[in-house]
Amino acid sequence: MTLVPHLIFHSGKLEHHLEPQALFQVVMATTDMTYEPLQLVPEEHGVGEQNKSNGTANGNSTKSTSKFDPTFTQAVVNATGPKASPRIRKVFASLITHLHDFARENEITVDEWMAGVEMCLQRYLRAPSDNLKINEAGRMSDDRRNEGQLVCDVLGLESLVDEITYKLATDAADEPTTTAILGPFWRKDAPRREMGETTVTGIENGDHTFMHGTVTDYLTGKPIEGAELDVWHTAPNGLYEQQDPDQVDMNLRGRFTTGKDGKYNFYCLRPTSYPIPYDGPAGKILQLLDRHPMRPAHIHFIVSAPGYKPIVTQIFDRRDKHITDDAVFAVKESLIVDFLPRKGDPKADFELPYNFKMATYEEAKTHSLEGTTETSAPEGSS
Repeated sequence: MTLVPHLIFHSGKLEHHLEPQALFQVVMATTDMTYEPLQLVPEEHGVGEQNKSNGTANGNSTKSTSKFDPTFTQAVVNATGPKASPRIRKVFASLITHLHDFARENEITVDEWMAGVEMCLQRYLRAPSDNLKINEAGRMSDDRRNEGQLVCDVLGLESLVDEITYKLATDAADEPTTTAILGPFWRKDAPRREMGETTVTGIENGDHTFMHGTVTDYLTGKPIEGAELDVWHTAPNGLYEQQDPDQVDMNLRGRFTTGKDGKYNFYCLRPTSYPIPYDGPAGKILQLLDRHPMRPAHIHFIVSAPGYKPIVTQIFDRRDKHITDDAVFAVKESLIVDFLPRKGDPKADFELPYNFKMATYEEAKTHSLEGTTETSAPEGSS
């Protein structure tokens, strides 16, 4: 079996990427094999045990670098369950390790990774139907679902390039809001809403929540006028609106813009945990690796403002039982929040205060790694 490298230009640099069908060739070719595994990771590091620490397992990638979390790759490998076949365990441990090492060695940013995902998707959407059968991720992707991105998520790649892109110097006096992965269900041109409005339509029984806070400059603490918060999350049934024919278009989504005081407020729902789609290649990989598909309850945000580096992030409900074993390894301690009881408001049973801190592009250039100062929010999000 030959893995064909995909060459692309990005920012004037020629880079190598494995074409999407290469991954699936590996998966399909190993499904029925029963070879004894190579012990890529020492047994004492818990290979095959379900990870319960969301990125804090013992052990290192083969070429870990001190700039980044040295335990992350091992945590992804350790997430493989006990029912995975020895051959699958071997192949995916090697694939994940080399894939992560490549991303760290070349400091692949979110912009570069997304360019590769989009180029592969566009190529196979234009390809003949027989080629689309090979590339199931391309066939299942459209403007409402990005299956190629979801495959990267379950392999931990998007969380890794997110860390690479947004890592700031550890000696900074303060830090901007921590980032997290975009995920495959963001949609362009969510409706613009006024402060105090709700994103919820047609859902009466959910845990209605009043969310509020301030967007500030992380160094000066001054409020940021004109900051846009692009918000989206699932319904109580665990489905985003584009997955659910019973929800109105663009339900549980909205864009809110701050005034001079930098403050924001709106009504939404307290989110619920849900399984990522299990009917495509990402689900197939999870089944092969004997891993669950559950994501802890979270709300997505893209926060952008003129002159500032966008923040792509998620905030997670502390009470969720999957907070320590997210299927896509995106949970970070600073993004875990507590929903508080709200009294005297007929529109909401809970409230969620949360402040966002942003870094200017100049500050990002000073403290970030090379190549991380481009706008990383998706086109059209601001």
